[in-house]
Amino acid sequence: MRRGVSPVVKVHADQAVPATGGRIRSKVWAYIALTKPRVIELLLVTTIPAMLLAHRGSVDPLLILNTLFGGMLAAAGANTLNCVADSDIDKLMKRTERRPLARDSVPRTHALIFGLAISVASFFWLWHFANALSAHLAGATIAFYVFVYTLLLKRRTSQNVVWGGAAGCMPVMIGWSAVTGTIQWPAIVMFLIIFFWTPPHTWALAMRYKEDYAAAGVPMLPVVATEAQVTRQIVIYTWLTVIATLALVPATGWLYTVVALLAGGWFLWLAHKLQAGVRRGEPVKPLKLFLQSNNYLSAVFVALAVDSALDLPTLLSLYAS
Repeated sequence: MRRGVSPVVKVHADQAVPATGGRIRSKVWAYIALTKPRVIELLLVTTIPAMLLAHRGSVDPLLILNTLFGGMLAAAGANTLNCVADSDIDKLMKRTERRPLARDSVPRTHALIFGLAISVASFFWLWHFANALSAHLAGATIAFYVFVYTLLLKRRTSQNVVWGGAAGCMPVMIGWSAVTGTIQWPAIVMFLIIFFWTPPHTWALAMRYKEDYAAAGVPMLPVVATEAQVTRQIVIYTWLTVIATLALVPATGWLYTVVALLAGGWFLWLAHKLQAGVRRGEPVKPLKLFLQSNNYLSAVFVALAVDSALDLPTLLSLYAS
């Protein structure tokens, strides 16, 4: 050992490096968690099929990637600003108590700046790499989600997710407009599919965590209504969802039609099964419907993507000739 160099100091210095690196990684993951990455998955599931259907079988891959990235920035910005606005009630709910702002792992002002920055970035990204309509739709979505749903509806009405869920429907509109520069009837139908799907999906989760919402003072339908009333509404919106998927059939091929019918029947069976269980007084297990509703939406939109990418009617006509 060289004179004047303390081994204690050396050990402490070596330990400081991973500690600092760990803090940086922890901070980065905290900011990522603010964006709710699992929620952003819906963007990928719905945007790509909408773009492929907009121009069946031939969409520039670079346009798809740029639109997805811009849409991801928009969703991340909206979700972060939602976390900022809901930081007080997130601390009161077991389901959300580990979110970064609930644990004070990110300063609230820093999260606000982060959310605003990536929201603005999403607008200009889509403007530059897609078109002005897509950019304005993304901006309107962020504003609606934050100001209309989070700040106005969420804590005031049991119909919050019905109208607030419109923000989650916008990726299909953004994707369609990025390809066509317009909004046409298939994009509106895809919007309605997600619009009607959101209430049964969200209410099933709220049935499982209704004590959380009650403690936070959020009047979700399962908090203010009976289980019989909630499951009746779930069944109604499930039927509307399936009907909306079938309304898209004229713009698609047989592959999408078959999957929409089979998946729709399965989704309806799950909803009616939950309602029947409530009527019989059996223990409610709504989380199964919540989880399977994700699989349902994925199946429908993946089928739409494959159907559109392959353009089966055209391929079959070419083969016949």
